[in-house]
Amino acid sequence: MIDHIGIPISDIARSKQFFIAALAPLGYKVIRDLGEAVGMGTETRADFWMGKAQPGSPSHIAFSAPERGLVDAFYQAAIAAGGRDNGKPGIRAQYHPDYYGAFVFDPDGNNIEVVCRKG
Repeated sequence: MIDHIGIPISDIARSKQFFIAALAPLGYKVIRDLGEAVGMGTETRADFWMGKAQPGSPSHIAFSAPERGLVDAFYQAAIAAGGRDNGKPGIRAQYHPDYYGAFVFDPDGNNIEVVCRKG
């Protein structure tokens, strides 16, 4: 299951206004505005992110895992398959106290993450 996705954008204000209007019919609204990144969703958690980056920058996609051991297994399998480390498995308290994630770059440089949100 997809947990969240992030896309690179060149103009935060322009893209923010575009997505506020375009996604309003789906019930999406701004959940978090960090200045250089904006998270949108339909409830209280943002599952669609946009962040300031150069055109052609890699995308970010995060998959959900029901337990932390699967985050570890993803990381080991991805590295063994040729992925490059972008964050070993561990707690990311800056996102949420129970946010346990791992990050790798795929062969094209996209940032792939698996996250477990359970303690």
